[in-house]
Amino acid sequence: MNEKYNSLFTPWNIGKVEIKNRIVMCPMGGTSLFGWFELGGCHFDKEAAALFLERAKNNVGLIIPGIAPLKDTFWGKWLWQNPKMFDELKEFMNEIHKTGAKLFVQLTAGMGRSWAITELVAPLHKNKFTRAIVKPIIDTSHELACPSPQPSRWAHDIECPQMTVEQIEEIIEAFAKTAKLCKEAGVDGVEVHAVHEGYLLDQFAIEFFNKRTDEYGGNFENRYRFATEVVKAIKEACGSDFPVSLRYSVESKMKGFCKGAMPGEDYEEVGRNMEESEKAAKYLQDAGYDMLNADNGTYDSWYWAHPPMYMPENCNLEDVAHIKKFVDIPVVCAGRMDPEIGAKAVEEGKIDGVGIARQFLVDPTWITKLIDDRLEDIKPCICCHSGCFNFSSSKGHANTQDLTDTMGLSRCALNPQTMQSKKYKIQPAKKIKKIAIIGGGIGGMESAILLAKRGHKVTLYEKSDKLGGVFIAASTPSFKEKDRALIAWYIRELRKYPIEVKMNTEIKDINSLNADEIIVATGAKAKSIPVKGADKAIEAIDFLLDNSKAGENVVVIGGGLTGCEIAYELYLQGKKPVIVEMQDDLVTTKGICLANTSYLRDFFETNEVPVHLETSLSEVTDDGVMVKDKDGKEFKINADTVIMSVGYNPSPIAKKGRHIHVIGDAQKVGNLRTVIWGAWDTCMKL
Repeated sequence: MNEKYNSLFTPWNIGKVEIKNRIVMCPMGGTSLFGWFELGGCHFDKEAAALFLERAKNNVGLIIPGIAPLKDTFWGKWLWQNPKMFDELKEFMNEIHKTGAKLFVQLTAGMGRSWAITELVAPLHKNKFTRAIVKPIIDTSHELACPSPQPSRWAHDIECPQMTVEQIEEIIEAFAKTAKLCKEAGVDGVEVHAVHEGYLLDQFAIEFFNKRTDEYGGNFENRYRFATEVVKAIKEACGSDFPVSLRYSVESKMKGFCKGAMPGEDYEEVGRNMEESEKAAKYLQDAGYDMLNADNGTYDSWYWAHPPMYMPENCNLEDVAHIKKFVDIPVVCAGRMDPEIGAKAVEEGKIDGVGIARQFLVDPTWITKLIDDRLEDIKPCICCHSGCFNFSSSKGHANTQDLTDTMGLSRCALNPQTMQSKKYKIQPAKKIKKIAIIGGGIGGMESAILLAKRGHKVTLYEKSDKLGGVFIAASTPSFKEKDRALIAWYIRELRKYPIEVKMNTEIKDINSLNADEIIVATGAKAKSIPVKGADKAIEAIDFLLDNSKAGENVVVIGGGLTGCEIAYELYLQGKKPVIVEMQDDLVTTKGICLANTSYLRDFFETNEVPVHLETSLSEVTDDGVMVKDKDGKEFKINADTVIMSVGYNPSPIAKKGRHIHVIGDAQKVGNLRTVIWGAWDTCMKL
């Protein structure tokens, strides 16, 4: 191991519990050991347990599973009323401790206005009659309960009800009872969720959300009373030596309702500012908390707590390091943490632990590879949120993700086996076959590696001189360094297996291939708009492959993800982009995480990038475009360059047949998740 990482592998203490190294696997929604978002009610989640045990065997120091609501989402049973679950937890903890890792269970008071109410559930809550009917199954009045009446973050036309003092007292009691059961099961500590990310305890703590006039609202002490009473109740039930961590946001990074602050922006904080945070951190420590597991943000500035690729690496480190100066307890920092920078921060005493989350979903063995000095073998997380947390929303829509995703978070776009080990397996082939793969993009390379692992004889054909397909263009923006690293990882991985790769080989007749099975992974082609002058525009892919083609003033036709990323890159280059989009919002496609899309929307608004919504293209001229708004008004936008980003159509070289399998964008245009998971769906059967 390179010595620059040495500080990561030194022991430290949370209270009296020693942790063997400084790497903390942070909590992620969907990785709860108590499967709480399933119709059958809470149960010990063996899939999550297997995930954690594998990571524990691969040298993580402290594991904090995802949130465990104190009360079931469905049927309303309290966690502490399920003794069987804690018996199973005890057996699991025995296995965890054999690895030398420690584990804290994260318990949540609730989500309040941040509860990601879906478009399926929203109508049930809006109607008083249906709300009453479904209450025994799912009590939205409990799930949405807030310190004060206010709009839901996800469905702005739904008012979240005010939580009663009786409800608060029930939750505090449940924290104590559940924490005691966790302790008896051998759990090393608990984490309270959370004065963080705008969840329920944070809503109580932030004056912007808390308008109460009783003992839980108003002044500083009252607003933080709920969080302090929770830790005191846990300590009374479990003893002063039982560690209690707090998930904590240093600053809210909020400019207003659903308006976040950009990195480096000069703005007026409406949530918790640094001055209050300095006081709050010390106050919470003195109340009994033994650690702060910290970053920044709320659901209104979600990209701070769930940083997409647009956010800088280590984006929360400066603020978290600052807050450590005001407490004596350990402080962990999370948020796109780079291990090298994290190690240096630990060495310099700026933080005590390095919080890493989604990298554990992509590559469960990444710490072992770091120790073995095999950094190039670590499969990188690209911060896409496509599998792990694709809560999506656009104007007028609540959480639009599919129900299967809502009920199955913390899966991984790049690693289908994560939290799906029963569905996605690598098993030796019953019959060894010659398999030809046409197309060396991500889908083709993923298929080749998987089939080779199963024992098949694989030949991969790529018509160009580079592997990566359309992802090469997608990875070119300055903020896509992890995408470029992923392509490099695939190319290196291919070399580890007996895969014949034929470059500069275009297949025009699949019947010429000597193969038992053929996989068509030829991707998609850009759509075109039948408007006058369209041939004067540049296709998105052409710009991405050579951004020197763009002038100073650029109109981007299409405000989907690709179009927005192109406009973002143009702005970073110092150019002046304008976005024209037919829909009523940017990036309306479901399955793209709100953390990603809200960053782009906030960025364009903050930096005054012109965005013309509900506007269609009429003509591309020599000096710009003619467009028409929703009222039929036509106007001109001057530009040096026009870039078309209006989507793609599948472009398979052959149709699906008995021994011909079409995958990825060649079958249906999607994203890396659909490409990779689809490759597995096909290749596991061959």
